Amino acid sequence: MMDAGLQRIFFTGGEPLNSPLAREVLTGLRPSGPDGSYTLITNGTRVRTHQSWLAKTPLGKIKVSLHYFSDETFKAIAGTRIGIDCVLDGIEAAREMFKHVELNCLLQKENAHEVRDILTFALNRRMPVQFIELVGTDFNEARAKSAVPADDIISHLRTLTSSERIEIVGVGQGRRIFDIDGVDVEVIHRNLGRHHVGQCGSCPIRPKCVEGFWALRADHAGGVQPCLLRDDLRMDVKHLLDDPARLAEAIAGHVTAFTERTL
Repeated sequence: MMDAGLQRIFFTGGEPLNSPLAREVLTGLRPSGPDGSYTLITNGTRVRTHQSWLAKTPLGKIKVSLHYFSDETFKAIAGTRIGIDCVLDGIEAAREMFKHVELNCLLQKENAHEVRDILTFALNRRMPVQFIELVGTDFNEARAKSAVPADDIISHLRTLTSSERIEIVGVGQGRRIFDIDGVDVEVIHRNLGRHHVGQCGSCPIRPKCVEGFWALRADHAGGVQPCLLRDDLRMDVKHLLDDPARLAEAIAGHVTAFTERTL
């Protein structure tokens, strides 16, 4: 994918550190180069366990999903018996290894009462944090009714700082960025609109989209797709995995076809 021109690579899941391939893949990464970056997105529960080898990877950033701030909310959202202390310790373990550690929090009814606590936790440690409105997909359809708007956290942030800007990079979802004593707090806010390209222009499910196009997803089954809502645009690349040059060519062609044509 990097040979095809992608520069920012995110390892996500599920929980990527649960994979038996995690160590082999992450320690075996080639240097990302001056314009590239590798980011691991994790729930934090296994960071301390794997700290000895994670510290030796060329990862540039760890991003921890912190959608809860108590055992009760952790269980309500994730359905786990693991305690929140395991996540918080994982965050500290990440900070011991990497200079850049960030948090992200999906705004939901179940955690609405803890969002400000999560913000305070991040600010006290001078960690950037991103609050995200829940994106509806087939995968999280069961949680669709949990989605809440970002209005409340935006109002609260405006009581903490007057430094607010809107960043629109041309693709994906626009964001509000608040600077609180030098710490960036981002809010992915659907009211800023979406940025669509190529085939997005006449997509029949565009009204449901809150992201627009900003990334390619490579899944565990060997597929690549440019949109979480469009499984029909998924391209199976398993047969190309032994031929990096053809794989890069196919991925680049898929992106070009998606971003330049209309349906």
